[in-house]
Amino acid sequence: MEKRGAPPAAPPRGPVLHIVVVGFHHKKGCQVEFSYPPLMPGEGHDSHSLPEEWKYLPFLALPDGAHNYQEDTVFFHLPPRCGDRTTVYGVSCYRQIEAKALKVRQADITRETVQKSVCVLSQLPLYGLLQAKLQLITHAYFEEKDFSQISILKELYDHMNSSLGGTLLEGSQVYLGLSPRDLVLHFRHKVLILFKLILLEKKVLFYISPVNRLVGALMTVLSLFPGMIEHGLTDSSHYRPRKSISEDAGLQETTPWLDNSTSVSAGDISNTNLGTEKGGRKMAGNHSMEGQKANMRFSQSDKTYNGAQSSNGTVQHLEVPSRTSPESSESDWETLDPSILEESGMKGECEKATSEQVENRPSECPSSESLPITVQPQANTGHMVLVPGLISGLEEDQYGMPLAIFTKGYLCLPYMALQQHHLLSDVTVRGFVAGATNILFRQQKHLSDAIVEIEDAHVQIHDPELRKILNPTTADLRFADYLVKHVTENRDDVFLDGTGWEGGDEWIRAQFSAYLHALLASVLQPDNDKTLSDFGTAFVAAWKNTHNYRVWNSNKHPALAEVHSSHPFQGQYSVSDVKLRLSHSVQNSERGKKIGNVMVSTSRNVVQTGKAVGQSVGGAFTSAKSAMSSWFSTFTQSSQSLGD
Repeated sequence: MEKRGAPPAAPPRGPVLHIVVVGFHHKKGCQVEFSYPPLMPGEGHDSHSLPEEWKYLPFLALPDGAHNYQEDTVFFHLPPRCGDRTTVYGVSCYRQIEAKALKVRQADITRETVQKSVCVLSQLPLYGLLQAKLQLITHAYFEEKDFSQISILKELYDHMNSSLGGTLLEGSQVYLGLSPRDLVLHFRHKVLILFKLILLEKKVLFYISPVNRLVGALMTVLSLFPGMIEHGLTDSSHYRPRKSISEDAGLQETTPWLDNSTSVSAGDISNTNLGTEKGGRKMAGNHSMEGQKANMRFSQSDKTYNGAQSSNGTVQHLEVPSRTSPESSESDWETLDPSILEESGMKGECEKATSEQVENRPSECPSSESLPITVQPQANTGHMVLVPGLISGLEEDQYGMPLAIFTKGYLCLPYMALQQHHLLSDVTVRGFVAGATNILFRQQKHLSDAIVEIEDAHVQIHDPELRKILNPTTADLRFADYLVKHVTENRDDVFLDGTGWEGGDEWIRAQFSAYLHALLASVLQPDNDKTLSDFGTAFVAAWKNTHNYRVWNSNKHPALAEVHSSHPFQGQYSVSDVKLRLSHSVQNSERGKKIGNVMVSTSRNVVQTGKAVGQSVGGAFTSAKSAMSSWFSTFTQSSQSLGD
């Protein structure tokens, strides 16, 4: 049998590249303890060495704050190694166990608990499927209570490579564990705002802990884009890790900045007294001196224009913002001339991809896509033929899906370690959709356009102009309300007989596919101002300046001729639309929230005082009337502008 350069005894290479175990060492921090096949050619499976491109792997696989949870799951992306062209998809299952429970206890285990993650590095974006298999094996691995028993991990590698293949990208298994129903139930009408934010290629940061809730919500949003999970992320992690030597200078200068952080303890950021922290306490950025020096120097230019530094040419060290709502440092990438955009790709020595590149893995298997659908889409009745996009380099269907959003320096990082913080201000990164659990990311509001607080389902958009662009039109509100009603009304019986459709996950994805197809078909029509106003005139104008639109518009897509070129929920305005916008504005605007608080206060006063009206009730009613009058004036102006 011929073997293609694999290490001795290693099986042939398949979709799974490596099985990796990452542990937390009380002196060295996070480190790779086992890899099969070895990560570095010529070294053993117990080598701690890492390829330069994957230097952040230990901090991604063993997440920040993991000590607070008994177990967790992480989805993450790694950049391609030298000579490769596509993203590496990582899934990691973390667990911790009491050291006294181990049957075999190594000499370097000095803490009360042992923290380890078992990780799969794959060429296929089968997040949920990999997670399901990995969780079982991780449980069994820990049940052995002897981490030297690695045969089960080698068997996992063999099993996954024999059972996984590109054909799995055709069916629904690629969406395993990603539930748009849960997303709509939680975010409700705001789901469409998230969808449009990513279409505009904005800097979007998702925030929550633990990591499994973070990556689940983020990847579910991306699953609403047709073909995005299957074929749209192959160029989503082309970034350059910081060099360990050339970028070490300045660590001493940034130490005071770390001390100034009021929300994170010093033990969370520096590796001082690591050996005395109880329970194996670990936070990203505190593991080894080398990792600290290489990764804790956060810097950015005051403002970035077309990938350059600020006008004064200086680079400033970041500080925790002193004000709660700093002005957004808007990126001007969306207004770049296309010729500049093409020249602004990553310049790493291993990144040789051009805009005409084709991903370097088997892709002859067509993907299952919905046929053109309206508001009431039908189930899939056939497959679409995928062809390599001449400009995007992605596998595209006849509608041009997936859109080339995550290309040319627009990153998708489902989980982002603190060591990667520098990417938020890297001049080679034009934007990102990233997830974080460390509060430092959330505090640095000036480095993102929007922060999505998953816990509270709150989308915080910093720039007033961007908020105006994303303000939903009446047709958009109808679309979002249609989704919410179907999901909530069919909540109990959608999967009663296993064949539920309306209100189910596939149905929701089909609705967003219909929405996007209608938008694309509408922009192709002449004299389409009235049609595009239903999607938002300002939004469409901003979208036309993005990289993904330019790439899509550079080719012909005849299949869109079959799509009705108008908003799925266009139509004459009615009283129900006024109620819908009123409800949306009260729930989502700051002034609307104040009205709600005033109304609650008014009701409380009325109940407490009864018939003895007094000044408090009169004052409360006056306050409510004043707030309502002021808000309704603004609402009327907004409605008129959107209606026109």
